[in-house]
Amino acid sequence: MRRPFGLGRKFTQGTKKIYGEDHAKSKSSSSFGNRFMSSLTPILSTVTASFLGSFVEVVEAFTIVLAVGVTRSWRPALTGAALALAVLAALVLIFGPLLALVPIETLQFVVGVLLILFGMRWLRKAILRSLGVIALHDEEAAFSKETASLKAQSTDRRADYLAGLAAFKAVLLEGVEVVFIVIAVGGAHGLTLYAGLGALAAFVLVMLIGLLVHRPLATVPENTLKFVVGLMLTSFGIFWTGEGIGTRWPGADLALIAIFAIVSLASFAILRGLRGSTGTPTAKAAQ
Repeated sequence: MRRPFGLGRKFTQGTKKIYGEDHAKSKSSSSFGNRFMSSLTPILSTVTASFLGSFVEVVEAFTIVLAVGVTRSWRPALTGAALALAVLAALVLIFGPLLALVPIETLQFVVGVLLILFGMRWLRKAILRSLGVIALHDEEAAFSKETASLKAQSTDRRADYLAGLAAFKAVLLEGVEVVFIVIAVGGAHGLTLYAGLGALAAFVLVMLIGLLVHRPLATVPENTLKFVVGLMLTSFGIFWTGEGIGTRWPGADLALIAIFAIVSLASFAILRGLRGSTGTPTAKAAQ
């Protein structure tokens, strides 16, 4: 029996169409994977940078609040801390919406430059501390110093007020840096919520550990954390400054990983060169 005319051609075209669709689906799946990774990279890096940076600042604030609570009482310590948190929340509510009024390119450029300056300041201090040029921040020493100061004020009628003021200033000063980190690493790409979640996670973790051990978190490798955060903030700054001036990064947001790797290699090379010229630092300074 003869085939109807054109059936073979239609069969061949149908086969090609099926295989073509499979190939298109394969390419679409690969493209989706690339887009997923590209979108996941800034989220993970934003949360990580916000968490680590906030963790360092919260640890320093917690040391002062703990000293006030243990030496004087928990009422002025918690009152001062709560008032500072209220002021910080007000600052976020006031200045946060203003960011929406700034053109995104301008915001990325300004935030990028600030992040580069902020991150390089952290890097510089971390490198100098690791070399022993600057003393490491010691939470036990800070706790002892604040405790001695509060005991000296114990006979003053304003002792509770001064103790609460100490807690207020500590939380406010460190909190301002946390707010800057959250807005800076999240605001330029609309990821402020994720940055805020990273900061909140750091706050909750420090509070839980502090309440359990009831002592300063002196074992936290603070200088190492500051070094890593400095690398991340500087990388964010370079990336967003480039976007602010219209740079088209290869791989889009995945370029953040390459920038971080280059900044890390350059920083470690500088650290190694300085360490070789100044001699081997002590074990404590190398932490």
